[in-house]
Amino acid sequence: MKVVAFNGSPRARGNTFQALQVIFKELHQEGIETELIQVGGQLIHGCIACYKCLENKDRRCIQEADPINDYIKKMVEADGIILGSPVYFSNVTPEIKALIVRAGMVARVNGDLLKRKVGAAVVSMRRAGATHTFSSLNFFFFIEGMIVPGSTYWNLMQARAPEDFAKDAEGIATMQSLGQNMAWLLKKLTA
Repeated sequence: MKVVAFNGSPRARGNTFQALQVIFKELHQEGIETELIQVGGQLIHGCIACYKCLENKDRRCIQEADPINDYIKKMVEADGIILGSPVYFSNVTPEIKALIVRAGMVARVNGDLLKRKVGAAVVSMRRAGATHTFSSLNFFFFIEGMIVPGSTYWNLMQARAPEDFAKDAEGIATMQSLGQNMAWLLKKLTA
């Protein structure tokens, strides 16, 4: 089993990364392979509404100037997908939004490629906007027909600077629980 996580934060080793690492630790303890892909800070283009993915049905976006097609392939090959984003003006980062829209469209028009995969959203925040960001990530999972595990709270971390991450004990416990629930669900679905 494999879970691929996309870090939408431009801070490659910031709070979103740290939250993903907490989840990965739980997944590794259950023998689940993980891969982290750094999306934040890359030049990723949004959807141009050309509908070539619908016309071609080749599991690809026609735009080739960025790595989205590689990311779509990784999503399709994985059993679980985690999307992580800090809060940007009460929503996801532009890179995660582009990934969601383009991968989502390609998956849907090619026979629901992500259906019944396990999906989990992770949000890091300073003060506010986290539940809207969390919802934005989960809307992607739901429209793709994915299965979303819960935790002991919404999957949110509160920290401004990376060194503040360790101060959010409840957030860390939430990520641990999410990792445990994701592992349990993956094992149930593949049994």
